[in-house]
Amino acid sequence: MNITDKQILLSAAIKAVDYLTEIKERNVSPEAAAIEALKEFNEDLPDSGKDALQTIDFLNRYGSPATMASTGGRYFGFVIGGSHVPALAANWLSTAWDQNAGLFVTSPVSAVIESVCERWLTEILPVARGASVGFVSGVTMANFTALAAARSAILNANDWDVERRGLFGAPPIKVVVSEEAHSSIFKALALLGLGMDRVIKVPTDSNGCMSLDRMPELNSDTIVCIQAGNVNTGGMDSGQIVVDAKKKGAWVHADGAFGLWAGASEHKKYLTKDYELADSWATDGHKWLNVPYDNGIVICREKEHLRKAMSMDASYLDQSGVRIPYQYTPELSRRARATDIWAAMRTLGKNGIDDLISRSCLYAELFALKLEEAGFEILNEVETNQVLVSFGSDDETQEVISAVQHEGTCWVSGTNWKGRVAMRISISSWATKPADVTKSVAAMIACARKVVLNAA
Repeated sequence: MNITDKQILLSAAIKAVDYLTEIKERNVSPEAAAIEALKEFNEDLPDSGKDALQTIDFLNRYGSPATMASTGGRYFGFVIGGSHVPALAANWLSTAWDQNAGLFVTSPVSAVIESVCERWLTEILPVARGASVGFVSGVTMANFTALAAARSAILNANDWDVERRGLFGAPPIKVVVSEEAHSSIFKALALLGLGMDRVIKVPTDSNGCMSLDRMPELNSDTIVCIQAGNVNTGGMDSGQIVVDAKKKGAWVHADGAFGLWAGASEHKKYLTKDYELADSWATDGHKWLNVPYDNGIVICREKEHLRKAMSMDASYLDQSGVRIPYQYTPELSRRARATDIWAAMRTLGKNGIDDLISRSCLYAELFALKLEEAGFEILNEVETNQVLVSFGSDDETQEVISAVQHEGTCWVSGTNWKGRVAMRISISSWATKPADVTKSVAAMIACARKVVLNAA
């Protein structure tokens, strides 16, 4: 490597470290001037290339100020975690390796790390021990992959090879979901040809969990999708649904984008009782585990169901090695995502992961307590890391959300819950500290009182 190449990489590293240091003090949302300055990117493609150091400097000067400070401790929108520093550092190193993680022969280290992460993940998450794990871009693709395995297994049991014969003329599959199922489930069903509108939607209780007494008749040709962590309330579907569905021979899939990690907390694992009896699970690494984007995890009890649904045939695809990673995911060529997960889990350990999940839930309870004490309405039962707040009428609540977003101390998103506009507070970042909660609550209350005062 020549001097210039080293300078380029060191320049980027120094700027990244400075960014992560300064982000703790900066407003969470970017200033209007930073958004306006993004017009500088609107250049014509140059005939001759620009200086690389100048390019990195340009990116930092105009790009960094216009980011959302989602990697800091006061970003509470959309269930987005921050990057845990060891995972970020591992991501940098593995990006430098530039490995194609599809085959053992293209990256022995990636295949071995995937095998280690598979063992670690199935040990701490509420899933079947010895299950198979694939590493994908996010829970949307994890849901797709798991439901592809479910489709394959059910149709194969009916003497129908869907991978070779397709769905034309195939035996029907019944799909049962919560009326509060995440949109990624419906997208996966659409991509798989199972349809978004032909599912059976089960009514939910006040916290967005499937009602046990409203479940339809199930059989071995049924896929039941439970939710580990309602995207609004954080509510967890009962594991009794899994028990009952398995008695009828149904395939049970758990969509656990963030909530599946509750099973790694001594204080919250009771919420995932009997989840390990399911057939497949989907979760994210880039949410509650706090590894860099993009990072999703698909888990399947039976390896062969996953491999049958995901494998491809080609004479040049070398099948040697301890693991053939492409057999567990839709992608062949992909980055070595498991490296980030390995670094986070090895650095945190079981106790550190437990603390991360438990602490986030405790902060959610603190948010709810302080806002309720200030006279505002909490709309959900705070089971995990989600808090829904109303500040009066729908218009007033929307005004408070906008005011908080523009004020800049913290950032929250809005939602509609049971026909009411609500502020949604999602505590997912390892970087959040008690001081961040205190500071953010004060800002929310100040914004809310200003809105109410103006309305009066």
